[in-house]
Amino acid sequence: MDLVPLIDRLGEPGTAVLGGAIVALVFGFLAQRSAFCTRSAVLDLTRGRDLRALATWIAGFAAALLSVQLLLLYGELDVVETRFFSTAQSLSGALIGGALFGLGMVLTRGCVSRLLVLAASGNLRALYGSLIVGVVGLATYSGVLVPLRDAIGGLWSTAQVGGNDILAHARLGRWAGVALGIVLVLGALVLCVKVRLSPWRTLGGIGVGLTVAAGWWFTYTLSQQVFEPIQAESLSFIRPLATTGEIAIGSDTIAGLDQGVLLGVLAGAFLAAFLFREFRVVTFSEPGAPSILRYTIGAALMGFGGILAVGCTIGAGFTGGSVLALSSIIALAAMMTSAAIADRVVDGRRASAVSSKEVPSPAE
Repeated sequence: MDLVPLIDRLGEPGTAVLGGAIVALVFGFLAQRSAFCTRSAVLDLTRGRDLRALATWIAGFAAALLSVQLLLLYGELDVVETRFFSTAQSLSGALIGGALFGLGMVLTRGCVSRLLVLAASGNLRALYGSLIVGVVGLATYSGVLVPLRDAIGGLWSTAQVGGNDILAHARLGRWAGVALGIVLVLGALVLCVKVRLSPWRTLGGIGVGLTVAAGWWFTYTLSQQVFEPIQAESLSFIRPLATTGEIAIGSDTIAGLDQGVLLGVLAGAFLAAFLFREFRVVTFSEPGAPSILRYTIGAALMGFGGILAVGCTIGAGFTGGSVLALSSIIALAAMMTSAAIADRVVDGRRASAVSSKEVPSPAE
């Protein structure tokens, strides 16, 4: 795809903003309509629910993995020079940051991407949580928490284990990544049928995964046509909040893909909520709503943990997981394991009182 005419008209940063916005708009729309939520997927297991949220999540992850691996196989994408493989990645950051993120995800009843989708749908609790994530994420990304981040992140890295490429560790070729993707897609489809997941939620989950591949393809294509070198990347939501915070406080950061992603996900989720009449203002005064203190602590943990783990459940889990980066898979596993434990410890009593047939909202 020739992006040069667009680059000539909008400039390189403007093109990145537009491309990121378009991909994230689709993500936001589909995530809102399919109720895509990592926390809900975990709760399906910990609370013995009907597994529909889990099926939606697995369909998305499988679609992301297979589509990205196919792009790599056919030479439409090269990730050697990306942040996942060009430098050593922190495994201690993935483990500890992922665990903190998972705990925060339970306390705020949604990961970062889910909070943004809910905020665009009128949920003021989610909006508050997103702002706290952004503030703490900024402090961890380039502020007062950088020394703590570096101290934890420096404990154990991929340089000590021989790299971040899972296929290289297993001495397998790209075909193995494609084969794994095919197996996961087939397994996801079987699960979707078994739990009687609606076609819309099934396609929505798959579509969420495909937007990750679209993000990779767009940024790689852009990187081949710009004058100033940039790294290929895909969707992430923790870093965009931090870099947007830098712009807000007057730093020299230039708007780019990150800001396009934020604008796109908010626009897409709002559009879906508006069109399907699901936009509703929700506050902390709602009956049974968690306290603002719980949201503050949870969002702060996600802000710090997400930057430490180099991504949220989408940025690390899907974007990094789709290229089979070891640090990302460890971070995702830590997030989900921590969330499962936290749900049993923090919300166990309330959860036991809920019938297994009664499924609460994906994030509240």
